[in-house]
Amino acid sequence: MDTQTLPGSGGVRIRAHITGDSNAPALLLLHALGDRATDWSAATAALAPYFRVIALDLRGHGDSDWPGKYSFELMADDVAAVLDVLDLNNVVVIGHSMGGVVAYILAQTQPDRIARLIIEDAPPPFPRTRPLPARPSGELLFDWDVVPAIASQVNDPSLRWWRHLSDITAPTLLIGGGTSSHVPQELLSEVAGLIPDCTVVTLDAGHNVHHNAPEDFNTTVLQWLGSANETR
Repeated sequence: MDTQTLPGSGGVRIRAHITGDSNAPALLLLHALGDRATDWSAATAALAPYFRVIALDLRGHGDSDWPGKYSFELMADDVAAVLDVLDLNNVVVIGHSMGGVVAYILAQTQPDRIARLIIEDAPPPFPRTRPLPARPSGELLFDWDVVPAIASQVNDPSLRWWRHLSDITAPTLLIGGGTSSHVPQELLSEVAGLIPDCTVVTLDAGHNVHHNAPEDFNTTVLQWLGSANETR
């Protein structure tokens, strides 16, 4: 594995973990709130034989900078900057939870750059009421300031990112976590109805599908990517 520190947006440094054949198609992994690139270890092992896998520590997480300024949009800007530095286009993007929202934004704002989009158990922000959790004691592997910043965005009565779902041109796979997930699964069906080319698969493993059911997750991703390639 090649570990690099790359420039993100506004001078923020982003840590990238890169593995697989440098000549293979690029696949980008975007983690959830409080996680980091290494959270994708099982997925990376399964995907690296077929793709050049780039897993990022998003700003405020892991070994990327913790600048104290956070939003979905800034994270998407960081990712776009990393893609610029690596000169990557026609990228497969997989995003989980917070990383899924970042992936939606990237696919909406740079549709020509995203070849395939895979979202794990995440709709775009929608109106909701969730209490802010208390900070755990001890040292954290991410900046706690990310939590209130992202929490303020996930409750979005305006549904502004929903209005742009039709701008996503990449074939899209939504993987739902089923009845044990805290995410209302009917919202994923609504999302699928707004994205022009979208498939929904439910794996009843809870919100963190790739961790709780790694073999099912990896098989679903690889089979869908193979089918999507065959139809293009």
